[in-house]
Amino acid sequence: MRRRDFVQLAGLGAGAMMLPVSAFAKSVDPSRLLEPALDVIQKKRLADVALNASRSAGATYTDVRIGRYLNQFVITREDKVQNMVNTESFGTGIRVIANGTWGFASTNDVTEEGIAKAARQAVAIAKANSKFQTSPVELVPVKGYGEVSYKTPIKKNGFEVTIKDKADLLLNANARAMENGASYINNILFLVNEQKYFASSEGSYIDQDVHRTWPFFTVTAIDKDSGQYKQRGSFSAPVGMGYEYLDGRAEDKIVGPAGVTLYDKSYDMVEDATMAAQQVKEILSAKSVEPGKYDLALEPSHLWLTIHESVGHPLELDRVLGYEANYAGTSFATLDKWETKKFNYGSKQVNFVADKTQVGSLGAVGWDDEGVKTKEWDLVKDGTLVNYQAIRDQAKIIGETESHGCCYADSWSSVQFQRMANVSFKAGKEQLTPEQLIGGIDKGVYIVKDGSFSIDQQRYNFQFGGQLFFEIKNGKIAGMLKDVAYQSNTQEFWNSCVQVCDSRDYRLNGSFFDGKGQPGQSSAVSHGSATTRFNGINVINTARSI
Repeated sequence: MRRRDFVQLAGLGAGAMMLPVSAFAKSVDPSRLLEPALDVIQKKRLADVALNASRSAGATYTDVRIGRYLNQFVITREDKVQNMVNTESFGTGIRVIANGTWGFASTNDVTEEGIAKAARQAVAIAKANSKFQTSPVELVPVKGYGEVSYKTPIKKNGFEVTIKDKADLLLNANARAMENGASYINNILFLVNEQKYFASSEGSYIDQDVHRTWPFFTVTAIDKDSGQYKQRGSFSAPVGMGYEYLDGRAEDKIVGPAGVTLYDKSYDMVEDATMAAQQVKEILSAKSVEPGKYDLALEPSHLWLTIHESVGHPLELDRVLGYEANYAGTSFATLDKWETKKFNYGSKQVNFVADKTQVGSLGAVGWDDEGVKTKEWDLVKDGTLVNYQAIRDQAKIIGETESHGCCYADSWSSVQFQRMANVSFKAGKEQLTPEQLIGGIDKGVYIVKDGSFSIDQQRYNFQFGGQLFFEIKNGKIAGMLKDVAYQSNTQEFWNSCVQVCDSRDYRLNGSFFDGKGQPGQSSAVSHGSATTRFNGINVINTARSI
């Protein structure tokens, strides 16, 4: 086998491992993705079967999730379509409390008999587990909402766009990248539709239709003389939108510092692939950074990952309590720090909010997976730690009277648990553009887009790279840099924040595949921010060896 063929196949294998597809998903014809599922009347009837069967078996609480999960992924490389994945997963998950203990069972037999059997099994599991329960599960109350619904406000259903049109778009972008000097390009389009029905013994019957879209490519350029290579990923964001995100509207394009074109509420893949090929060649010949202390100007497409790792994860209450220690780690932001009501997470400019409501975000839904109406709440206010992310059986631990509405399961076959909400860094209150922010920096680096990173199990000490780096000298962009990464710890880093651009620069980015739990589950979450300045951060040269 030729080396290129091996690398290509290995890349496809790694990509396949990333696909958020349930173990119970089956491959289907693309037309199947447009066929209607059960109507609301049928779902309610089946949900009532589960509610009645579990109550008769001894459950004091029950929730039922009937889920249909649809996925389509179009995968290309250079001038070829390498794969197309169409999957459907359909089934029911039933969670109960019996004898003060959780029980869960699921089934893909979506009939009255199959659902009743699963409900009784969930109760039996709860009763068996209760022998080892030291204290009963306590849920904060939630309103019963009756029959309600939510739909992602899409303008174009990506599943209705022909496979040919999708493939043509990706291949056109690939061609433009190759014409402009790329050595290779991998280009993937992810489409996800979650059709979820939730019912509970507390009186909620919630029907939700959730869409997510993510176009993503990686351009590679190789210097044949030195054998070195560099890569630049797409400047797209994964979004809670439909295919309209790929319209590439002129009003959604932003020309930022250093002439870099960025995107907001829509994305021009062909334009971006062209720029990526040009920029990745520039990176090869860019100046290697001198290690030292720099002021950093971090653009939202970069800063989202630092927020995700150093704020979103450590403020998940289950991590703080040690529930995730075996796999995902714990948190430095322990309860004793929060209890002081004066723990200094960051400077006065630092305000973080959590939500599952921002339009266009990956986390946006009307109700979470235990029937709680979603909302926004403060995590860090004026630099002080004020709250965590908590669900119904955790809220009392931190003195809350209601859940934050951040419970999620990635499939009907998975039990729901606390997941990260959208965690966003609020824009500055005073008018400030990225150009003005950079204008005040004497010695610094402007960083665009996320790159590799490392962070410890307490989410404290970290290192982050990026994709495009520009030297700042005396308030001006002085040229491109490479081999840049910065090191800090969470508290030191956020306390070095001195300026935040205003809401005109606020944009969302995020993760389509955020892993957590055992067995593992994947969720999608967005993080908003504006370009932000951090003073005196340690920058290292990643190309240097000791």
